[in-house]
Amino acid sequence: MSAVDNGPTVAEDVTATTERSGVQGGVGGEGNQLKPEEKAATAAGTPSTTPVSGASTPSTPATPPGKSAPSFKAQFKAFSKFGDTKSDGRHVTLSQSDKWMKQAKVIDGKKITTTDTGIYFKKLKQQKLGVDDYNKFLEDLAKNKKVDVEEIKSKMASCGTPGLTGVSGGGKSSAIERLTDTTRYTGAHKQRFDESGKGRGMAGRKDMADSSGYVQGYQNKDSYSKTH
Repeated sequence: MSAVDNGPTVAEDVTATTERSGVQGGVGGEGNQLKPEEKAATAAGTPSTTPVSGASTPSTPATPPGKSAPSFKAQFKAFSKFGDTKSDGRHVTLSQSDKWMKQAKVIDGKKITTTDTGIYFKKLKQQKLGVDDYNKFLEDLAKNKKVDVEEIKSKMASCGTPGLTGVSGGGKSSAIERLTDTTRYTGAHKQRFDESGKGRGMAGRKDMADSSGYVQGYQNKDSYSKTH
């Protein structure tokens, strides 16, 4: 008699099931295979907090260390002492204010001038202004000149410590060059300089007596030969 075919054994069934699972995993890729903790979270309906392999995690940019913005009140105190060793740093004069605003490029000679600052500073009828009154002065100035007062304060707060800024380099202007060009001089002034532009000293300022024996204007001086 032929043996009765009872179908695949238990071991064969397990092997086939494993092979089918492997094929399905190959189609979906390794990313479809969940870890035990992910399976539990999925079953409970809770999103998994475990990062998926290959996924990028956004990093929080670190705030670069830096100095804090300079204080307007600190600048007020510094410029109120500029040029005044006895100042307590609580009041500022018009000249100190102008120095501060020039250094901060607030006074540019066009939009805002020293005439403008003088008018609105003196409206408060005080020789020196404290911080509160000085803020009123800036607000009045900005309102009438149609400028943002916060922009003015920002420039004044970040202009640096009081210093000798904006000093000219000492170059000659065209007017000075024209006035010091000795080749343009005429009359008595021309006689005070030689051809190279160097001053002739006393000879250029005073008529010196000529005792050589030659008449004035004689062109052949010392050309006579004494051997004749």
